[in-house]
Amino acid sequence: MALLFRLAGRHCARKQLSAFPLQPCSVAMATSAKKEMDTFWDKNTQLQRPLSPHVSIYRWSVPMLMSITHRGTGVALSGGVSAFALAALLFPGDFATKLEFVKNLELNSTLIYMGKFIIAWPFMYHSWNGIRHLAWDAGKGFKIPQVSQSGYFVLALTFITAGIVAAL
Repeated sequence: MALLFRLAGRHCARKQLSAFPLQPCSVAMATSAKKEMDTFWDKNTQLQRPLSPHVSIYRWSVPMLMSITHRGTGVALSGGVSAFALAALLFPGDFATKLEFVKNLELNSTLIYMGKFIIAWPFMYHSWNGIRHLAWDAGKGFKIPQVSQSGYFVLALTFITAGIVAAL
């Protein structure tokens, strides 16, 4: 088979050198690519195989969940910052006016703490997990037990620091 591809490549190279301007070179094959793909998908359908990679065939693990969460918090943070900036541009008044409006709502301190925690958690998680990724970039912590341990450590740091930031 390799010899066949090599000969076909030489045939195309000779044909290209003799032709001006250069034309695409094709070699006739026994079946078309469409026919091959149709055969492939028909076989997968008959065997009832899921699309690959498929979440249902993998056992969920800490690194998998943390990777998904890291991406989600990144999207949430960028969307939140964009929404905050857009709101600052569109709504009238300065920051003091908006802060006074929130104070006049007379919200329960527990509700305020929960709101601040919900805002702080994605930021703290993304920051600590980003530091974990920097350690990986330095070539540290790639063994499976270390990956899980650092994942639990990041989660613990996230909850602790988000709680502290929300209490401020």
